[in-house]
Amino acid sequence: MLPGVVVLVSDQPGRSALLAEALRGVGTCEVVGLDVDWSTRAAAIAVVADVDAARPAAMQCLLALQTQAWAGTAPLVCISQRTSDKALRQARVLGASACLPFYAEPHIVVTALLNLLNPNEGALNATIRQCAERAGAALTSLFNTASHDGRVDLQAIDSCVDPLLLALSDGGLARWLNTIRAHDNATYQHSLVVAGLAAQFATHIGFPEAQRQRLVRAALVHDVGKARIPRALLLKRGTLDADEAAVMRTHTVLGYEILRASRHADPAMLDAVRHHHEMLDGSGYPDGISGDAISDVVRFLTVCDIYAALTERRSYKPALPSDEAMTILQGMQGRIEPRFVQAFGQAVARAA
Repeated sequence: MLPGVVVLVSDQPGRSALLAEALRGVGTCEVVGLDVDWSTRAAAIAVVADVDAARPAAMQCLLALQTQAWAGTAPLVCISQRTSDKALRQARVLGASACLPFYAEPHIVVTALLNLLNPNEGALNATIRQCAERAGAALTSLFNTASHDGRVDLQAIDSCVDPLLLALSDGGLARWLNTIRAHDNATYQHSLVVAGLAAQFATHIGFPEAQRQRLVRAALVHDVGKARIPRALLLKRGTLDADEAAVMRTHTVLGYEILRASRHADPAMLDAVRHHHEMLDGSGYPDGISGDAISDVVRFLTVCDIYAALTERRSYKPALPSDEAMTILQGMQGRIEPRFVQAFGQAVARAA
């Protein structure tokens, strides 16, 4: 995340909600309307205008922006509600550094903005995006196969591990999470977030390369059992009732059985898939194991999994800021490994 404020001008905040969330991966995002008084606002690092620029009020707002001294150094990205050449020329006249169509996905807007803020990093952003898409495609294929068959081919997953570790090394955790969380495919979003956190965590602790590879591999497939959970249940808004929660909890055993029947599933992966919801006090599932019966691999990935879930937007809750998520993790003493929580907090803070 970059220091400074990104201002999102919107004439329909509801329409712009997903874009605002994605922009929070770039910097602090403030959403304002067309009646914003630019003269009373501090300088921003960038402005994104998700408005119909043909409206007189929108034109007036963006022209007023250009009178501010800091506007010359802050890129303006216009999300055009019209796709004509005239609309593009109009956006340029209003000071746009880039103009994207209204159907551009949030991650496209974020990438364009990052490239404007630091043109030298454009190639790096593209590389990370390609790595994320490759891993996402592999996971999508894995989930699709798992939903119909009793086994999966892990070779596509294996081919993503080293590129992911390299992308994290070159671009950093924040850039990886921004790329993943700005994408709208929730099917593999969580697994890629957990994999990125695991890679950062393992690197911070100083694990050897082979161990980092095993952990990232396990993180990528830890929720494969959810491929056999009814989609309506996975996407339900609101709290699950007791029966629904019982069905959801079966994803650990389902994933374990799928991978046990598959080739190239190592013991660490099987352990992580079955036990990543176990707790040190025995209150977890599916087996209710506790204490020393829970391996370090599971303890490690459980911390990453819980933090990812807390900081992700879900259909039934907003995303929590990192500091609030860490406070919750620290309050789970006795249930998750405190040494790993402390080290994980240091790894996330260092990445930020």
